[in-house]
Amino acid sequence: MSTLYTTEAISTGDGRNGEVRTSDGVLDEVLAVPKEMGGPGGDKTNPEQLFAAGYAACFHNGLRLIAGQQKVKLADSTVSSTVSLLNLDNGGFTLAVTLSVHLPGLEQATADQLVETTHQVCPYSNATRGNIEVTLEATV
Repeated sequence: MSTLYTTEAISTGDGRNGEVRTSDGVLDEVLAVPKEMGGPGGDKTNPEQLFAAGYAACFHNGLRLIAGQQKVKLADSTVSSTVSLLNLDNGGFTLAVTLSVHLPGLEQATADQLVETTHQVCPYSNATRGNIEVTLEATV
């Protein structure tokens, strides 16, 4: 195994009501607890939104890679990642993710196969496998 890329993010302030930034300064966001969790919400992001965005982008990139390898032409594909923060009975928390992949113009069986194959190679899928529930949905 060889390292392809490494990055660093730093959290300061009050955790979910603090700030996150990358060491190179490209990402610099103020966070706020969502209103649904008793926080101020508003125009600030939160860790679940950041995770959802990262997973959607990474999965979409993997999907395009797999489609290219299989010589399947994709037109206007999209990946939507819905991340839920859940309470555990022991007082802890976990995440659940639904990946909704839209592949217009493909046969359903081809779309299902591409999504399942992508789920086997996507770094986010590999990192979460066996740890959190990930639901895959493919539509054409």
